Amino acid sequence: MVKIAVSGICGHMGRNVVAAVSERAECEVLCGIDIGDASACSVPVYKTPAEMPEKPDVIIDYSHPNCLDGLLAYAQSTGTPVLLATTGYSEEQQAKIREAAQHVALFASGNMSIGIQLLIALARKATAVLGNQFDIEIIEKHHNQKIDAPSGTALMIANAICEETDPQKHLVYDRHSVRKKREMTEIGMHSIRGGTIVGEHEVLFAGPDECISIKHTASSKRVFAEGSVNAALFLIGKAPKLYDMTDLLAEA
Repeated sequence: MVKIAVSGICGHMGRNVVAAVSERAECEVLCGIDIGDASACSVPVYKTPAEMPEKPDVIIDYSHPNCLDGLLAYAQSTGTPVLLATTGYSEEQQAKIREAAQHVALFASGNMSIGIQLLIALARKATAVLGNQFDIEIIEKHHNQKIDAPSGTALMIANAICEETDPQKHLVYDRHSVRKKREMTEIGMHSIRGGTIVGEHEVLFAGPDECISIKHTASSKRVFAEGSVNAALFLIGKAPKLYDMTDLLAEA
């Protein structure tokens, strides 16, 4: 039985992860890590990873970027693999993740949905086929409680597209202060926050007299929770490395 610790267990995604694990026969939630109100949790909840009296087999993290240092320190000192599904990391924090992955198995992804991975693959293909003849815009929509913008998923999509472009494209987040024509090397990034939108990502390729749109809509956070559990189980026994959804799908 794989024992999982859920970091951010009191949040929406943390609760969804607990629900997803409860339906699996091969794993269980050992405990949670959270500074919030844990009165509704059915397992022990600790404020930091260091307080856990028993070492879990893997940690699933849906907390906050501020929790990263504690998670990485615990992971490296105990050899515990960690799935980092939190978004909004700074460049400095991303560098810390890459460094820590030299010593312990880590899995990082801005989106744990298989459908999003397909969208990214299709966006790569469309970019390679359409070249520089089409303008590319990325539109992402999320609920009004989401803090970071653009979303980690939108950045994943943009980075994948940039890998297929020559010359290299650059991201443009706001055009209201610049009065000039759009450059062919731009990728427009647009963030919408409102209501209870779970997550919607669209890549628009706008060319001469035609537009192509690739879109993914998540109807429930459960799809991300299921992907997180799959990735956590994938991490068990893995060598130190920074893994992502490409590695998971390659082994499926």
